[in-house]
Amino acid sequence: MPDRTLILGGARSGKSVAAERLLADFPDVLYVATGGDDSGSDEWAARVAKHQARRPATWGLIETVDLVPLLASPGPPLLIDCLTLWLSRTMDALQIWSDLSRADVVENQIAALGAAWSATTRHVVAVSNDIGAGVVPADPGTRLFRDLMGRLNTTISLASDQALYTIAGRTLPLT
Repeated sequence: MPDRTLILGGARSGKSVAAERLLADFPDVLYVATGGDDSGSDEWAARVAKHQARRPATWGLIETVDLVPLLASPGPPLLIDCLTLWLSRTMDALQIWSDLSRADVVENQIAALGAAWSATTRHVVAVSNDIGAGVVPADPGTRLFRDLMGRLNTTISLASDQALYTIAGRTLPLT
């Protein structure tokens, strides 16, 4: 298995299942959930429960967006699910939505993540949404998010040993 793999696809395309399959032979994977806590949302709780039910009991779990230290430290393989939520939560934490002119701060975070991804000694698989193929969003904040998501996916893809695209449960190599 390649050391660094990015799996892209649309919403509900099977990206997470594909990532879990890639790491199925490793008993001690650390699942990195970037979604955060959406307390009180039955829909979110149901989605989390489905993910948890699929994973082997031997896999660990950490909920964080602080990916750089994880990538920099030795340890078991990482499954990062997902970079889209990482970007959204990073933009929230940096208060970019209220001041879109500060996008360079997020670009620096993307560059740091890309450098850590390139340098990691771990097996790592990341899941991310491909959101750039639709219509151009009407509002500036959503356009910025789409543009930054494209930059993030490109940064991680170009630093990966393998990039895959999942559609309708089928996973195709990107060459």
